Amino acid sequence: MDASASSSVVSRMKLAVSNLPNFNEKNLKSYPQNRTSVYSCCYSAQGSQHRFPFQPCMISSPQLVDERNRIPNGFYITKDVPKKNPVGKAFCSAGVCTYGDSVVEESSHIAEEKIGVLLLNLGGPEKLHDVQPFLYNLFADPDIIRLPRLFQFLQRPLAQLISVLRAPKSKEGYAAIGGGSPLRRITNEQADALKMALEAKRKHVNVYVGMRYWYPFTEEAVHQIKRDRITRLVVLPLYPQFSISTTGSSLRVLQNMFWEDECLSGLPVAIIQSWYQREGYIKSMADLIEKELQNFPVPNEAMIFFSAHGVPVSYVEEAGDPYKGQMEDCIYLIMEELKARGVNNAHTLAYQSRVGPVQWLKPYTDEVLVELGQKGIKSLLAVPVSFVSEHIETLEEIDMEYKNLALESGIENWGRVPALNCTATFIEDLADAVVEALPLATAMSTSGSTSKESDNDPIKNAIRIFFGSVLSFILLFSPMVFKNNLL
Repeated sequence: MDASASSSVVSRMKLAVSNLPNFNEKNLKSYPQNRTSVYSCCYSAQGSQHRFPFQPCMISSPQLVDERNRIPNGFYITKDVPKKNPVGKAFCSAGVCTYGDSVVEESSHIAEEKIGVLLLNLGGPEKLHDVQPFLYNLFADPDIIRLPRLFQFLQRPLAQLISVLRAPKSKEGYAAIGGGSPLRRITNEQADALKMALEAKRKHVNVYVGMRYWYPFTEEAVHQIKRDRITRLVVLPLYPQFSISTTGSSLRVLQNMFWEDECLSGLPVAIIQSWYQREGYIKSMADLIEKELQNFPVPNEAMIFFSAHGVPVSYVEEAGDPYKGQMEDCIYLIMEELKARGVNNAHTLAYQSRVGPVQWLKPYTDEVLVELGQKGIKSLLAVPVSFVSEHIETLEEIDMEYKNLALESGIENWGRVPALNCTATFIEDLADAVVEALPLATAMSTSGSTSKESDNDPIKNAIRIFFGSVLSFILLFSPMVFKNNLL
């Protein structure tokens, strides 16, 4: 997304290009403030399950995606065309569409447009007995545990073992915050608030919630979108920064569903892949930080401690994940906004929630807290910068584990900025993002949809599960075992 043209804060933005080989964050160009990083649904048929399959199109605000030029690596660019688009009308791309168990005949004439907004989020167990199956869904995702192609048959057995062994510790964490994740409730509240904000802008929309790893699943939301006969859709992941493991994983699910469904493949869709650089988001974060600083004995002496969810280094260096660069940009923009308000506190960025034997983005939150205490820092304001809703990583990991570690390390004054949740300025900005994205929606291509691998042989599957379980057990109990926290 773009910050509005009047923003004095947003100086640059980066385009998320996770599929390009030898991708280097430093090669990204800066774009004028009147650009928007809303992406139409263009993608390469060459994308694998381990790389984000949608190829981004850079689109400026007065553009539509009626003209595209293909360049190497499955990348598309757009040409400027006049901002003229029939609003309130849409054509059905197929004569017969299936909605749930019913078949609906669609006439070829122009029908009234029905707009949908799909909010994507992680999901979380609502009760303690949901924890183990939730963890299984999480670790069975190839965008979370990235196995070499030769060992991909280990994915599900490994996920089963990890989820069973990690469930007791994870249950303790969820029990500490009330027995379950509040993420579904908060996301539903955000959906309701967004619908009201769009209604105020005279945009009558249906807002849907799709979770990646728990109810309501993304698949459920898409089926409801079909039943409601939505004719134009905006996809809005509730992750400010793009990562293969968050937005990318959810969009991969959408891609597969749209590829396999003739009706969905003709639905105009606009995907807002990242929006950390929007003026409304930046100002909302600065508002919360500025307010919380006032709770310290000496506000200007408190260090602002940004804690972001980590990802493995290999995602960034090998798979081209733009998350690290976008996160650093985000912190820069927030601090520039605070400086414009006369807030000049020192700040630092660290990454939390690492898991497993691989190297994750550094510095690590727990290690930095100890170092800051040793350096004599006495006042610290924690800012969960990659989360827009309260959940276990803010309520338990930051509020309990990291707070206790900070106090034990010599920090005397601790504060934490709340998640944005339904903050009015934040919701208003999301509504603006949706309105800006609507004219950019275009139908997904179905090229390459038949290239998916499948193996329905029950004997082969049984053999894979057996040997996968044995090898997973060996891997799991090797000296480099999974450690630390993840959900």
